Parts: sequence; C-alpha cells; structure tokens
Amino acid sequence: MNIDKNMIGDTSQIDNDVQLVLELSKGDPFLGKKKKVLEVMGFDPEGSMNIRSSFTPDQLTSFLNMMLQRARIINLDEVELYFSEDAIDLGGFTSLRNELEALDLILKVIDKVLSSGKGATINVLQNLRDVTLDRIHELGKSNGEETRIFRDSNSDKEKCLLEWGVKNGVKTKLDIAHVEGAGRGAVAREDLEVGDIALEIPLSVIISEDILHESDMFPILEQIDGISAETMLLLWSMKEKYNQGSKYKLYFDTLPEEFNTGLSFGIDAVMALDGALLLEEIVQAKEHLRIQYDELFPALCDCHPDEFPRELYTWEQFLWACELWYSNSMKVMFSDGKLRTCLIPVAGFLNHSMCPHIMHYGRIDSTTNSLKFPLSRPCNAGEQCFLSYGNFSSSHLVTFYGFFTQGDNPHDVISLDIDVPQDEDCEGGGAACEWNTHMVRGTWFSKNHAIFNYGLPRPLLNHLRRARTPTWESNTLTRENLEIELEVLGDLCSTFEGMMEALGEATLDDRETPMWDVKLALEFKALQRRIVSSILTSCYTGSKLLELELHKRSVAQL
Repeated sequence: MNIDKNMIGDTSQIDNDVQLVLELSKGDPFLGKKKKVLEVMGFDPEGSMNIRSSFTPDQLTSFLNMMLQRARIINLDEVELYFSEDAIDLGGFTSLRNELEALDLILKVIDKVLSSGKGATINVLQNLRDVTLDRIHELGKSNGEETRIFRDSNSDKEKCLLEWGVKNGVKTKLDIAHVEGAGRGAVAREDLEVGDIALEIPLSVIISEDILHESDMFPILEQIDGISAETMLLLWSMKEKYNQGSKYKLYFDTLPEEFNTGLSFGIDAVMALDGALLLEEIVQAKEHLRIQYDELFPALCDCHPDEFPRELYTWEQFLWACELWYSNSMKVMFSDGKLRTCLIPVAGFLNHSMCPHIMHYGRIDSTTNSLKFPLSRPCNAGEQCFLSYGNFSSSHLVTFYGFFTQGDNPHDVISLDIDVPQDEDCEGGGAACEWNTHMVRGTWFSKNHAIFNYGLPRPLLNHLRRARTPTWESNTLTRENLEIELEVLGDLCSTFEGMMEALGEATLDDRETPMWDVKLALEFKALQRRIVSSILTSCYTGSKLLELELHKRSVAQL
C-alpha cells in the first residue's frame, strides 16, 4: 500500500507561520462523501492549517489533535466512512488502521517541510514530529501482540531460505521463527524505529509474470483466449514446485503441503457452518475455481503432456496452488506503472495484524530496483513484525488465509439485501447519503445507543426511515417520528431474528480435539452469532426506550 503524494499537498511559509496541507486525493472514490464529512466537522476541504513558532506545548498538542481529525477523515475506507458519523461525534477514532494511517500521513507532511531546512518554525515542527511519534509509540504499546517463540522449533529450511535471499541481495533486519498461535512469523533482530526498512527484496528475487517468458509453457498458454497472467503463474508454480533445478527451490521447500484455508474445509467443517454467511462465500469460491480448472484440464495434459504432466496437474494440486497465491501473493507496482501479482520470498513470512508495523509497501523503488518494507510504528527486538494484508473481514481472512484476528475487527460487517434507488433523495446531506449498499456490524463499536441511534449505522436507519416517510428530515421527538422508529426497529428485529435462528444454538464439537477446519468454522460461527446478538439487543433496548418515551408523552397529555 502507498500514500498518495497528492494527499501531502503543498506547504508554504508565511512570516513565522507554516501552512501544513492535508489534502484529499483527487482519485479517492469517496471524495464527495469525505468533503461532506470535513464540512460537518467544520473543516474547509480545500484549506490548510497554520503552525506558529510561538506555539506552547499545549497549543502544539491541540494543533496535532486538529490535524489528526482531518487526517482520519482523509484515510477513511468505505466501511469506516459508512459508520463514520458516530465516530466523528465521539472524537474521530474509527480503527487502529485508520489511526496509524492518519499519524503516518502527518509525519510525511512534517518531514516534507523539515527537509527544506529553512525558517524559524523548524524547532516547533521538530517538536510536532516528536509528539506525533509519541502518539504512534503509545498506540503500538496499547495494542501490540505478545510474541512467544518456540525455542526448540526446527527452522533449517527457513534459515536456508534467508541465506539464499541474502546471497541474492535481500537485506533484512528480521529472522524467521515459529511463533505460538501464528505458525511461522518474522521477528525483529534489533529495535526498529518508524521509517526503518525492516526488509528489502531485490526485483531479481520477486516471482512475477516476467518469469513466464522464460518458461516452456508460455507459448502454449498465451494462445488461450482470456487467460490471465495470474492464472499462468499459478500453473507455472504447480510445476516449478517439483523442479529440483529451480532458482526458487529453497522457497518452494519452505511452503507447507497444506495451507489450511477455508478453501480446504472438509465436509464436517462445511456442515458446522450451516446458517453462517461464510458458508456461501466458501462454496462460491470453490465453484469458481472448479470451473476454472475444468476449462483447462485435462485438455492441456492431453494436448501437451510434456509441459503439463497429468500427475502434477490434479485438482488437489490446483487447489494447493490457488491457496498459495491467495494467501502469499502481493500486489506490486512496478517502475513501468503496471500493477502485478507477485510472490515475494521471505516477505511471505510476515503475518497480518489490525495494528501492523508495516503499512506502506507494494511499490518498486526505481533507484534501488527493490521492494522495501518500511515501519510505520516501532518494533522491538524479539517482537513479531506484522504487516497489513488489507482491510479484510474475518470471512475473507478465513476463506483465503485460513485464520481470523482475535480482536474486534471493524470490517466484520453483514451486508443487507436492500433495494436502494440510484436517485435516492438525501436532503440531510452528510456521510449518510447516496449509499448504494447498506450493512451492519457489532453494535459494541458504537457508543451512541440513544434514541435515533441505537448503536446502528445512520445511513441504514435514514434509508429505512425515508422508505416509510420520504419527507423525513430531522430526528425530533415527535409522536410520529417515534412510531416510525418502532417500525424500523421492528423490521430489523424480524430480519436478524431469522438470521439468528438459521445460525442455531451454540454447540461444542463433541470430539476432544476437533479438526482444524471444524474448530475454525465453529469459532467463526460464534463470531457471527455474537454480531447478530448485539444487533438484536440494540433493537430490543431501543424499542423499550421508544415505548417509554411514547408513554411519557401519553401521560403528559392527560
């Protein structure tokens, strides 16, 4: 992931003031919505913020807080933006990822000014930078994950891969270790600070579509209509895995025989998912892959047995390769401006976290012809170094990676099948307008459970209100509005009561040590049950508040 340079904007000095500009990217797909949120917060979407050399420490802290509010909004993703209004009312914090992105953006802006080395504000800017770094340190300390390494674990294959990497130009400040609860992971050899390069991989080590042109199967595959570079690489890796003379033999030797993702769930795990939304996601993904496989095989084996030996291109081997590329590949922007899907030896050992150390990677540095992994927050020696795989839900992580994070994931949403007219009228403005899809998540993320809120997203509530009363404009405590609120919550209760019934009662697997897939399926189902339960509780509690308010009004009229 990379910071858009347009977000940093221009900086200019006026006397003893410096203007710091945090700009919205012109290519942001949610540019209009974010402008509205900034306006609601009292910010000029095109404006700047002035820092003075005379700022006291307290003024500096207040200034950073204002910059942080603006930077948070700039870095909102779709889910965070959809649920943003509650967070904005309560100070702006939306997620760990967003907070790190916001602080990182502020650092980039400060460093751009400091690099000029001019003006009387250099000292105050350096102080602002120090305060920003302190915030990043505090965030990491509060949300870091304990690392427990298995000291007696055999890691000869991983050591050989690291040695091979170093011989081929890899620069690393990380070691590979077996970590409790995470399998293999990357652990810092030394204390690393913000901006340090934890890992640098030369282009010559990266497995990309360029390698296909050296393969004997490329002339065959390029004749297939519609075949993608990703599919070609997948087929290449199925054969290269067994090539004893491969340049990447040590890399393939470190790969597991089974990836244990949701795509490999057995029948017991699939049955355990009955009623869960994850079941449909896994079934659809496997059906898509099976269709893709059947379009290629056994035809390729029959027509080109030397290039595609039948024993290497079974359905099981194809599924293994799919899991490899889903769980280990990275999108990399090359110097020619083309985005390619790649396998990155050594970097594949970096595990995912909602509070990662590495956030901005994925662009080849044209000066060094390498891929760099800089830190966005500190990582102490012996601590596992995490990166962000992306803003994924637990269902996506289970399906394609074989795990989900243990902490509350703000991207664990349930999409709702609601018809939304494209010309929906949103007279109230703000972030609640013009959403073509609606969703819910665990209501524990919200601290606003009062009437008209209930811990539920405002875009959804406003849509349901306007479906009953197109002229709905404001949340005033009139009898008519309160009665509409009861109807809205009643409809939501009906929807989620049905979902809870489909999930069934919580059960424990009767085996002492259930298979990995059954265990993961049951854990995910418990998570979805918790989300649905929180929504129902919020609806029930909100209905009671509304009934009480209506009762008060009835008594007052007597």
